[in-house]
Amino acid sequence: MEILSGSPKYRVSRYVEWLITCVVLMNCSSVVMDSVPEVHAQYSAFFAELESWSVMFFTAEYLLRVWSLGASYDTDQGGPWKGRREYMFSPFGLVDFVATAPHYLQIFFPALDLRMLRVLRLLRILKLSKYNTALQDLARIVRSESRAFGSAAFLLLMATLVSGSLMYFAEGAEQPKYFGSIPRAIYWSIVTITSGYGNVEPVTKAGEVIALLTGFLGVCVAAIMTGIVASAFTNRIIRKKAAYQRQVGRVLEEFRLTDGPPAALPTASDKKK
Repeated sequence: MEILSGSPKYRVSRYVEWLITCVVLMNCSSVVMDSVPEVHAQYSAFFAELESWSVMFFTAEYLLRVWSLGASYDTDQGGPWKGRREYMFSPFGLVDFVATAPHYLQIFFPALDLRMLRVLRLLRILKLSKYNTALQDLARIVRSESRAFGSAAFLLLMATLVSGSLMYFAEGAEQPKYFGSIPRAIYWSIVTITSGYGNVEPVTKAGEVIALLTGFLGVCVAAIMTGIVASAFTNRIIRKKAAYQRQVGRVLEEFRLTDGPPAALPTASDKKK
């Protein structure tokens, strides 16, 4: 169980991590290349063989994880199946299951759209989140800064509604195809705020002014979001460093509190005696 979970106590655990990482990256690369018609026509047999071996590898990994996590709880704590259920319905367990599901779906439902199966196969990249804490840190940051993100989202909603409504009044008569209703104008506003440039250019002077203000507002919203994330990441790194320093301090303190001087190593003369 500890080998598969990346325990630092076992060197082989590191090799297992690298092996899984390489297989995942190779699979995602093959899915991307297989979507190119010219490459698919020439190497379709190779990609199919690679997919078959990869599915066997991921299936074996999934079953080993399910079986090994049965040792997480004793019989009086719920038994083996408690740990297995927790893993199977956890986010990482669901990702591991999805890594093998497309192959079996294609076997049992051959009429499924291959493009959808390719997208599901690309979700294997999420398996790497076990060995990299970036996504986990981001999820914790979103939870811890939920109020700040909520305030920013509220400002974004207000800006989108106001901008779309103003563009409806300014451009609705001139370009009814794109600004003939407030929902259509709001779509333009969303595109402008998120990308900095709308999909339609205004033709009136009032529309041009509103477009400039909307683009500037989009930059401001992006800066606010970036500031929230950067500040939260910095605080989390500081907390991690402080926790590590406290742990090191406790270890050093335990060494200082040991009774008696450290035992001297035997010399060559002692060995001869």
